[in-house]
Amino acid sequence: MASTSTSVASQPVAFTTQTPYPLPPQKFMIPGSWRRYQLSQLVNKALSLTNPVPFDFLIRGEILRTSLGEWCADNGVGEEESLEIEYIESIMPPQRMSDIPHQEWVASVSCQHKGLFLTGAYDGHVRLFNSSKEVKFDGPIHAAPITSSEDTRHMIASASHDLTAQITQVDFSAEAPRPFLSRFQSAGSHLLTSSWDGLLGLWDTSIPSTDEVPEPTLNDRERKKRRKVAGSERPRRKAPLLVLKSHTARVSRAVFSPVGNKAHSCGFDSTIRTWDTENGLCTDTITASEKPFLDLATTSDGNSILATSTDRSMTLYDVRVTSLASTASATFTHPATPSCVAVGSADHQVITGLTTASTKSAMASFKAWDGQQKVLSVDWSHGIAGIGGESGLEVWKINEA
Repeated sequence: MASTSTSVASQPVAFTTQTPYPLPPQKFMIPGSWRRYQLSQLVNKALSLTNPVPFDFLIRGEILRTSLGEWCADNGVGEEESLEIEYIESIMPPQRMSDIPHQEWVASVSCQHKGLFLTGAYDGHVRLFNSSKEVKFDGPIHAAPITSSEDTRHMIASASHDLTAQITQVDFSAEAPRPFLSRFQSAGSHLLTSSWDGLLGLWDTSIPSTDEVPEPTLNDRERKKRRKVAGSERPRRKAPLLVLKSHTARVSRAVFSPVGNKAHSCGFDSTIRTWDTENGLCTDTITASEKPFLDLATTSDGNSILATSTDRSMTLYDVRVTSLASTASATFTHPATPSCVAVGSADHQVITGLTTASTKSAMASFKAWDGQQKVLSVDWSHGIAGIGGESGLEVWKINEA
């Protein structure tokens, strides 16, 4: 057993990590007065790292923010009890880079393409900005607030309270991008929609030459709104490839799985469902008691799902097991309802409405618009986070460990 100090009360500690910097298996006697800084120094010296790497430390899923002795006293851990401490690479505090005001609330934001920010707002407009805040595209796509938007290299998909989802093809090589519209969101050749009636739609993203379904009957007011938005270029109407039925209440989010012909959805019926998108069948259901779900995100390997709920929590589920054996791997409480969630480039880090977190414990928190406005949407990629809300869009730099 390695000893570090005998002058003060010490705690037996074994270190673990999932970083590329593992320590040999052994126990250390750690002085109770030590904090994160001294522990980080110990790991660096034990590994003889040429370039120091700062670490944070997790004990029972909680970030160590006090001395080790204070943590033990607060949690009833005796001096003879061995502790297992996991260390992870530290991240710099989030830094606010810029804001892009909008006249209406921004309910959807995407920053998956480096240097570009896509927003969908309550005025029905989809906008694309570059990092210099220049408007690359501004389209009055919908006649009501936009609730969701996604983009690929030449395609923007959006959904709205006007009961439509639309695809906009954009060619930035032209002086003025010309939209060709049909109907809604994500994975390249296909997209998913979800709605308040408990249904999901699976669509392809091809643009038909003629309408595949008839125009619905509109009253005069609705007809004027549609005419004002669409102008002379009326969207072609598409039929879904499949309609997925299983939810018993509003479906709040649907996403494709990164692996296989699968998709996941969550809803106000307190369930998370897995779908076979080839056959249109619900293959698995995770049921939580009185836990209406607001949003979900998957890790890049498709093994885990993070879902936020109205009970002010975010829950991590392992979807490799069936619902009969499925239990929450971890639950993270928030001071307010986390209405949205996004996974960073590193699967072990996620961002929710107000907090940047590892899948163990909150790593940092920051307040968009100084905490004075509601956060409605988040996205995180390439070390940049886009925060959409009542005051438009804020851009933050959040380094990923």
